[in-house]
Amino acid sequence: MPDKKIIYVDNNATTQMAPEVLDAMMPFMTEYYGNPSSTYPFSKKPADGIRSARKSMAELLGCDPAEIIFTSCGSESDNTAIRSALATQSGRKKIVTTAVEHPAILNLCRNLEKQGFPVVYLGVDSKGRLNMDEVHAAIDEDTAIVSVMHANNETGTIFPIVELAEIAHQNGALFHTDAVQSVGKVPICLRETKIDFLSLSGHKFHAPKGVGVLYRRRNTPYKPLLIGGHQERAQRAGTENVTNIIGLGKAADLLLAGATQEIAHIRKLRDRMEQGILASCPDTFVNGDLENRLPGTSNIAFQYIEGEAILLHLYHDAGICASSGSACTSDSLEASHVLQAMGLPFQSLHGSVRFSFSRYNTEEDVDVILAAMPKIVKTLRDLSPFGRMNESK
Repeated sequence: MPDKKIIYVDNNATTQMAPEVLDAMMPFMTEYYGNPSSTYPFSKKPADGIRSARKSMAELLGCDPAEIIFTSCGSESDNTAIRSALATQSGRKKIVTTAVEHPAILNLCRNLEKQGFPVVYLGVDSKGRLNMDEVHAAIDEDTAIVSVMHANNETGTIFPIVELAEIAHQNGALFHTDAVQSVGKVPICLRETKIDFLSLSGHKFHAPKGVGVLYRRRNTPYKPLLIGGHQERAQRAGTENVTNIIGLGKAADLLLAGATQEIAHIRKLRDRMEQGILASCPDTFVNGDLENRLPGTSNIAFQYIEGEAILLHLYHDAGICASSGSACTSDSLEASHVLQAMGLPFQSLHGSVRFSFSRYNTEEDVDVILAAMPKIVKTLRDLSPFGRMNESK
């Protein structure tokens, strides 16, 4: 395998940092290293850099710069939004979320349940979609916050967050969305919505790891998670991560300049790969809502074989990096909670693989995948008693 080129199609887990992002960051690691909160002129360059990055993020999200709070990651932003709502919504304790959220939300909610906060986990149908009647029934006068992801990290299914925010507000609740997977892939103008909080993480769109954003709609009740200094207008204490914030702003600028072309590019690669795999590998199908999903995400079920075995062969035989689900649960051999919630049949549940594309993937990458997959699937099915039984029918 060392002689093979790496084909990286696990961009929902993390992305390659853009060279332009690294170039923008470098001066702030070496020359402009001052603390942006200091008052002497040497700190003006870092302070101006943060201000510019805040403006870029606000332009990307369609909001005001004052509504952007820089954090360390999506998980911190998620925690801040939900804990803030519970602390500020007097007399309301209930959380409404979905059964297919990222572990950053699900594990937080399970922890809060142990502390006495009731949580409703909305189910999904076989395509990963919500039942809106169940949504209306779940949100009531006891609900402090509704938290629903913008797009699912495993299947790419997109949720109607603008409509969900309206429903939450009709019942006096706040609304939060984990938009870690959707930023730059699904257009949004937050000022035209009633979304109160939105979380994102820079490393999902070619910025560095260790920096994220919490959007807080103007005048939304708020209690900081981190208490200390006056940074981020006293909304998130701690010395600013200047270099990573600069990188985040540059990544936002790159999306503002080329998101439309990037979306078209990754959708084309995904669709060609899917069509080729479905045509060459029998007993396969695509998971999720095929009409309403992220442009670069493909979750394919290969019946009668194990997804983990597919991933091992993909890497060792062809240098292909893909995934069986969330990177935050990759050390678990349990079936995906997302696919379980969708009611995937047993023979497919453990055999699903997620491919996720970025601007740096090419048609040649797809060629390698399409050349490798039929051989891998046949080899594994020949070894599987379930595969042999199916072929003998």
